[in-house]
Amino acid sequence: MPRSVNHVASKARRKKTLKLAKGYFGRRKNVWTVAKNAVEKGLTYAYRDRRVKKREFRSLWIVRINAACRLNGVSYSQFMGKLNNSQLEINRKVLADLAMNDPAGFKAVFDQIMNG
Repeated sequence: MPRSVNHVASKARRKKTLKLAKGYFGRRKNVWTVAKNAVEKGLTYAYRDRRVKKREFRSLWIVRINAACRLNGVSYSQFMGKLNNSQLEINRKVLADLAMNDPAGFKAVFDQIMNG
């Protein structure tokens, strides 16, 4: 009996990988073995960097809040310590947005936290 090879499935699998490689440079976009390696590596980076993105945004928010606090004469750590002891439940993302786009609003929140 002849060997059975499922060419339909293997071709579909290759086609799917080559579709993911669209836009890559040189052989990475159209040669199966090169494209397969490039796509696997790209997917690995995508998985990893979805987590790294969260870290980078948090550090960006901290930098922005720190800059706004220093303009008011207090360090970031002192401000966050008072914030955690206060009744306000406001996260770093919102504080950073206030610091960047509404300095007067940040000042109001800052005064309430430092005096309250």
